[in-house]
Amino acid sequence: MRKVQAGFTLIELVVVIVILGILAAVALPKFIDLTGDASNSAVQGVAGALASASAINYAARKANINNGIAVTDCGSTGGTNGTGALLQGGLPTGYTVTAAPIAADTTVSCVVTLTSGANTYTAKAPVIGIL
Repeated sequence: MRKVQAGFTLIELVVVIVILGILAAVALPKFIDLTGDASNSAVQGVAGALASASAINYAARKANINNGIAVTDCGSTGGTNGTGALLQGGLPTGYTVTAAPIAADTTVSCVVTLTSGANTYTAKAPVIGIL
């Protein structure tokens, strides 16, 4: 009586290892550096929040002059007429808005910028001026 041994051959194991190596070589670079995508999405999110806050502020101020705040410039990030004051708590740390005057009842694309290390990410936020 012969004993039958069960298992994988060396060739089968090598083929599986090679296939796993190829899959890792193809898939790994996709997941290594996602910080750029995350930073880009973050700055677009802040720009979207600023645009929404601007529209809500405009509607509130048009309905009653005592509501909302006056917006006359993109670049101010605090105070009573800055775009940062539109967001609760102001702009997040590390974000800036490029200065640009905004006339009453007009829309200007304010540029929101995030500098992260050597990279700079920007997005445009439509802000409506109101006195």
